[in-house]
Amino acid sequence: MKLHYYADTDSLYIDLTDETSVESREVAAGVVLDFGARGNLVGIDIDNARSRVDLGRLTLRHLPGIIETAA
Repeated sequence: MKLHYYADTDSLYIDLTDETSVESREVAAGVVLDFGARGNLVGIDIDNARSRVDLGRLTLRHLPGIIETAA
């Protein structure tokens, strides 16, 4: 998983896989889900990210093989 923040558009893109998106669906104003060829969720695009997400904090919890981290 990769997080990409684009300051020029204030958008946050969360890459869930390396699979290419072939379909997108807006599920709420400014929140778009991207799906791959097999229908799997491959990414999430969040517009106006600074007002929707606490960009200064990232917490990983209960992931197999990963130590809990907060940044």
